[in-house]
Amino acid sequence: RKVKRFRNQLYMLVIVPLWVSYLVRIVAWRTILGRVGVLNTILLSLKIIDEPLSIFIYSPFAVYVALIYIALPYVFISIFNSLEKIPKNLLDASADLGANSFNTFLHVILPLSMPGVISGFTLAFVIALGDYIIPQQLGGLNGMMFGNLIVTQFGYAYNWPLGAALGFIMFTVAVVILLVSQKFGSSEGFLE
Repeated sequence: RKVKRFRNQLYMLVIVPLWVSYLVRIVAWRTILGRVGVLNTILLSLKIIDEPLSIFIYSPFAVYVALIYIALPYVFISIFNSLEKIPKNLLDASADLGANSFNTFLHVILPLSMPGVISGFTLAFVIALGDYIIPQQLGGLNGMMFGNLIVTQFGYAYNWPLGAALGFIMFTVAVVILLVSQKFGSSEGFLE
């Protein structure tokens, strides 16, 4: 309830990065995480390190940070919309019955928002599953992911049968994840 005053500002803060091109956001992360990037410059100026660290760029760390940054708005929007749909009278009823904030969250808010949580994380997983640009641009040789393997088979190796087989495996994994999330993400599954 306290966040209600800043709801629109918070929502816009999360939505605005989606207006920027996907590739521009990746280039921005290269600027932030690079050897002479923003993060190393801040650490050097605070005297935390003596020389720039190269672990931020072309590493799994850079890939994870960028994938989380790319997928986080979708998770936030899904959870936010799910929380908005919770009837306020249920929260009042919970308080009237003597539940504290934690119990209200655990027994009312969490079960009712779970479909949004599951759909948000499923969407984030599917986005990250097929992404090959972030690992290629920020991970270097250490950032190989499944999507990169498929692109390599179709592009550089000219091994289309293996690329098609890997693509089918990725498709199957994505469909299974979507079906499981549809089964457990329905509002009936958590309220019964």
